[in-house]
Amino acid sequence: MSHLIELQNIFKIYSDGDSEIRALDDVSLTIDEGEFVAIVGSSGSGKSTCMNMIGCLDVPTSGKYFLNGTDVSSMTDDEQAKIRNQMIGFIFQQYNLIPKLNLLENVELPLIYRGLPAAQRREMAETSLERVGLIDRKNKFPSQLSGGQQQRVSIARALAGNPPLILADEPTGALDSKTGREVLEFIKQLNSEGNTIVLITHDNSIAAETKRIIRIADGKIISDSLTGEDAL
Repeated sequence: MSHLIELQNIFKIYSDGDSEIRALDDVSLTIDEGEFVAIVGSSGSGKSTCMNMIGCLDVPTSGKYFLNGTDVSSMTDDEQAKIRNQMIGFIFQQYNLIPKLNLLENVELPLIYRGLPAAQRREMAETSLERVGLIDRKNKFPSQLSGGQQQRVSIARALAGNPPLILADEPTGALDSKTGREVLEFIKQLNSEGNTIVLITHDNSIAAETKRIIRIADGKIISDSLTGEDAL
């Protein structure tokens, strides 16, 4: 059985004058369908580069990355964009909603890029908004929502196309602790429903809510362990 995510000996090297910076230094890991994984590291550790690699936002200097069995490590920008649209739902710290579009239109946006018919897009977007409890506000605009509600719209947008992978980049970082807890509980619920989630964070307390923690420092994986009952 192939893994959903498989990084094989990934290096990402940047030249800085006469020296080189190894943002990722021989990183190998696998993540299977249905897992809930945190990738943890401080600023400059390489976790953001790792996220960009997993999210098909960057290609490695060397090594291979297989996403659902497809080698995406040497794809062109256009090929990677297509894979991102079809395979990955993104949840960002700052929501990245478009102010001039209402909630339904924001959630529909990645489906437009996929080339789906209007009626199908609308149905999928409405189903996704209903899933996050905001269908009754579908005609509202982002500025009319709280931060927690905006993040739920961003989650709805990530889910709308039923991607195999949800990639969450510091999803509670812009929220107060109470609202952040609510969003994290919702993400945990998504995982319990079968969604594969990779969460990027610097916060150990958030990482502890996942089922597996991969720690990165100086571009290398320094630990990879299960949490809670999964560790037993």
